[in-house]
Amino acid sequence: MKKYWFLFTTQVINSLAYPGELVGRSLIIIPFMWIFYQLWSVTFKSAGVTEINGLTVNMTLWYLMLAETIELSRPRLGNTISEAVKDGSIAYILSKPYDFLLYHYATSMGETLFRASLNALLGGAIVRWLAGAPPDPRGWPMVILAIFGAWTLNFCIAALIGLSAFAVEDISAFQWIYQKFAFIFGGLLIPLDFYPAWLQAISHALPFQAMLYAPARLFVEPSAGAFLSTLGTQLVWIVALGLLLAYFYRRSIHLLTVNGG
Repeated sequence: MKKYWFLFTTQVINSLAYPGELVGRSLIIIPFMWIFYQLWSVTFKSAGVTEINGLTVNMTLWYLMLAETIELSRPRLGNTISEAVKDGSIAYILSKPYDFLLYHYATSMGETLFRASLNALLGGAIVRWLAGAPPDPRGWPMVILAIFGAWTLNFCIAALIGLSAFAVEDISAFQWIYQKFAFIFGGLLIPLDFYPAWLQAISHALPFQAMLYAPARLFVEPSAGAFLSTLGTQLVWIVALGLLLAYFYRRSIHLLTVNGG
């Protein structure tokens, strides 16, 4: 595994090569959190309550901050694979002495690390100013592990979409559908706690909630039970989608047509 660790560390260093771009992309979380604060402050005030389904304004804002951090930090792996297929560089990658999927997993995690840290720093600063202190820091180690589980789960789905480029090349429609499913069933814009019961049941039956809702909910209300439940759900989906990904990779490699000479 040394070569994949090397790929990971190299990508971490490369992600710092253009600090202006890194900071510029992360600044978008600030207006997002400002808008969320205005929206949910008015919502709670209009309802005349301080808590809705177990969440206060403070908890809702910190929940949304972490959910946005996870979403904004994940690399667009599907686009990376699709572009490699289109320009023919996929042949160069496939010829190297490493596993194609593990290569992309290592580089994806390396690309994500500093971007997530900066998103959390900027988003946390604005939420701290607007809504108050963050949740109990003793729960943060559990949340960090849950975030890595969320990114791994996202990698499995994003890689499946990316591999479809071996057959169809243009995966933009699949990417759009995946993004919207993650937004709705993952609880990115609205916590699942605020959904009607029937929609909550559907969301909890899908993997998207384990990518966004579960880590963010654990962040605002940490407990050993919630942590074990989150990791258990993530592990089940990672194993299931990982096996599907390995099978799909072996099948799709025979469909690949290399462009670019």
